[in-house]
Amino acid sequence: MAESAFVFLRGTFYRWIQLWPTICRSLRDAPVVAGVGDLHVENFGTWRDLEGRLVWGINDVDEACVVPYTQDLVRLATSAVLATRHGAFGLTHRETCETILEGYRQSLERGGSPFVLAERRRWLRQIALNKLRDPTRFWGKFDGLPPAATPVPRGLLRSALPDPRLSYRIFRRVAGVGSLGRPRIVALALWHGALTAREAKAILPSAAVWATGRRSVAVSGRTLLARAVRAPDPYLTFHQRWIVRRLSPDCSRIELADLPKVRDETRLLSAMGAEVANLHLGQRPSGVRADLKARPRRWLERAAADMADAVEADWRQWVRHVKRQRSSRL
Repeated sequence: MAESAFVFLRGTFYRWIQLWPTICRSLRDAPVVAGVGDLHVENFGTWRDLEGRLVWGINDVDEACVVPYTQDLVRLATSAVLATRHGAFGLTHRETCETILEGYRQSLERGGSPFVLAERRRWLRQIALNKLRDPTRFWGKFDGLPPAATPVPRGLLRSALPDPRLSYRIFRRVAGVGSLGRPRIVALALWHGALTAREAKAILPSAAVWATGRRSVAVSGRTLLARAVRAPDPYLTFHQRWIVRRLSPDCSRIELADLPKVRDETRLLSAMGAEVANLHLGQRPSGVRADLKARPRRWLERAAADMADAVEADWRQWVRHVKRQRSSRL
């Protein structure tokens, strides 16, 4: 997390949920929705739907919680602003926020639409399947993974494989930033001459429950995705304690570093805003459209700038603290 304020944002949703109500007071009373919570520009990825078509959208709902709709938008915009400050995007802060907001607004008005990358959206398909998502490179990441020492849901993983009779190996996988405390167990098998994998990730309460002290703010990720305007991943299943999903080169999260150098950033950020609306539309948020129209111009830009400044200040303080701790050990 010392790398940048953007990475720090990704790893500290618990801190965000504390800061946001104080810094963005004027946005706290907006209509509430079942939101993503831990939303940022690297929380998007791809999967295959029941027809085998490539689909793009929000990848992770581990921190799903009841929030004002404005919070999801502000967090997404803040992450884009922080990424821009570190050179990941070439748009201005105003262009970034206006593009996200316009994508969200248009998607709300049209009733949403899943991002199926079969016949349409060639530009997004090229981003999703660029050269950096090479199968050899992807499966190479599994070499050297340590054996799983924690309790393993073998039954869930075995039943999720294409053939439960397959011989498989069990590994512990470390991924993400904010979810480092959630055990991830991977079953890796050889099927018809090629590798196949399933991951079980532990389900834990959202940080919003800890920050507010109210269990009522928690939202089931299963419910959020089931209600969303979405072409679902048939391999993503929710169980009492685990989320099980398929891992493959074209079924994974897309990082900023993996994006092609030549890309349409306006379209990409607009699509991210539209995908947020796809999830919010699952609750038929009648008051959101009216509230959105009543908001003053540039409200998202101002809120994202304020939150980005607050996150950067937190990050600098944290980096100084870590450096002092390391120095004291020498």
